[in-house]
Amino acid sequence: MYSKLFGLLSQNRKKSDQWIFGTMLLFGITGLAAAFVLAVEEFTLLKHPDAILSCSFNLVLNCATVMKTWQASVFGFPNMYIGLMGFPMVIMIALLGLLQVKFPRWFLIGAEIGYVFWTLFAYWLFFNSVYVIQVLCPWCLVVTFSMTMLSATITRYNLKHDTFKLPSRVYKNVDQFYAKDFDKLAVAAWIVLLIALVFVKFGDSLFA
Repeated sequence: MYSKLFGLLSQNRKKSDQWIFGTMLLFGITGLAAAFVLAVEEFTLLKHPDAILSCSFNLVLNCATVMKTWQASVFGFPNMYIGLMGFPMVIMIALLGLLQVKFPRWFLIGAEIGYVFWTLFAYWLFFNSVYVIQVLCPWCLVVTFSMTMLSATITRYNLKHDTFKLPSRVYKNVDQFYAKDFDKLAVAAWIVLLIALVFVKFGDSLFA
């Protein structure tokens, strides 16, 4: 009886992990596609400074305007190059996870730090776009959304598998939190909040 119960729990966990890494793969590809398009648009802008880019719709939704700011090259080169280097690594991790490769603890902790750091960087760019530059880059928004989902997936995996070796009582509460999918509700609420901030800031100008 106990062996059957253990087997059922193990099977459910494997299915859950497949969903986690499947989602990670999806948004890794989405982020890479957005970074690639931004790189192409960057080259176009370098050759033709007055070009109207495919992601420039109006005064508010305008990639070209954002690309000309210092925030677009924080590390001395265009930010999208970070995505071109980073998202393939995310895709690799997702594919290995789907193949049920057992990752070392140090690797998972490193992945967590990397995912969260670059997600915070994406948020920094987002809030700069909204409140400092006051212009939005549509493809950058896709990257920000992708990073949000990627951070959620790696965190869910690490907490469910107790990668951080939490105290037993804390782990039990965390496991119940994830069992009820409260993390998905939290992510959805966060995305809605970001969208609300954009609409409050720009209003009808988004569609002008």
